[in-house]
Amino acid sequence: MKFGTVPLAEARGGVLAHTLRLGSVSLKKGRPLDDADLAALDAAGISEVTVARPEAGDVGENRAAARLGEVLAGGGVGAEAPFTGRVNLTAGARGLVHYQAPKLDALNLLDEAITVAALPPMRPVEPGTLVATIKIIPFFVPGAILERAAGAAGEAALRVAPYRPLAVGLVQTLLPGTRAKVLDKTVKVLRSRVEDLSGTLAAEARCPHETPAITEAIAEQLRAGLDLVLVAGASAITDRRDLVPAAIERAGGRILHFGMPVDPGNLLLLGEVDGVPVIGLPGCARSPKLNGFDWVLGRLASGLPVTADLIKRMGCGGLLAGDSSYGSRADGKGRNP
Repeated sequence: MKFGTVPLAEARGGVLAHTLRLGSVSLKKGRPLDDADLAALDAAGISEVTVARPEAGDVGENRAAARLGEVLAGGGVGAEAPFTGRVNLTAGARGLVHYQAPKLDALNLLDEAITVAALPPMRPVEPGTLVATIKIIPFFVPGAILERAAGAAGEAALRVAPYRPLAVGLVQTLLPGTRAKVLDKTVKVLRSRVEDLSGTLAAEARCPHETPAITEAIAEQLRAGLDLVLVAGASAITDRRDLVPAAIERAGGRILHFGMPVDPGNLLLLGEVDGVPVIGLPGCARSPKLNGFDWVLGRLASGLPVTADLIKRMGCGGLLAGDSSYGSRADGKGRNP
């Protein structure tokens, strides 16, 4: 791209670099100058103007942005029409924004002419939510750079993983003195969580806080064909060998991970029985406030894998207590890890 100040006689066809206001007439930057524009500039006493011109192989900002938009918009994401070198990507479904942050970094590191700003991975979105914006910085980009960027964009494609209508079961355990109103509130809070993600709290059972009883309650819900089983213990899980993990194993399952670097939410237990996730809930899951369980539940509802390594990587941004920028789970904000 050629860029510089030239006499009016040489400016025809050049792209205006800066907006000019000539009395009642305004010429906006990015406008290709025609004869009428040059006449207006001359009448205003302007003898030279700053313009940009393409060189061989250059691609205009709007075409370049549109090209990258086509590649970056993955499933559940749409690319809007380009304007002033910008293309916005918007969500087409309720779900979680999903992409690999290192891949997006690689795209932005490629050349200063190309920038992509996106919501954080795993941010909950509604249809029409702005997911990302592509901005081409100069008026023209060399075609070779654009094609390298398009290749990188394919690796960094953003998608929205839509929520699935999960059928969820809940097992609550009781100790002497456990109050029914606490259990009732837990049902209400968890039903709200699940329904907010398009699922259904399909079953609830209450049993003594003893391994055989918990085992049978879990097995009964699995026999009902539920997609996810939650266990809210009357006493917090403190070890992999505690009552709730022991019950999961006796039901034929295994423990994938215990603990998470998210606060509140540290004492979450991740297990599974025959491929069905079984989650030992941290005590904070009884509250509507945002906690680590929300991050796990959102991923499961979106069909995204939850592994021990994934949970271990949740520490960056995992301090939720006292972070007012996220808000509570109930208000629909901040459930992204």
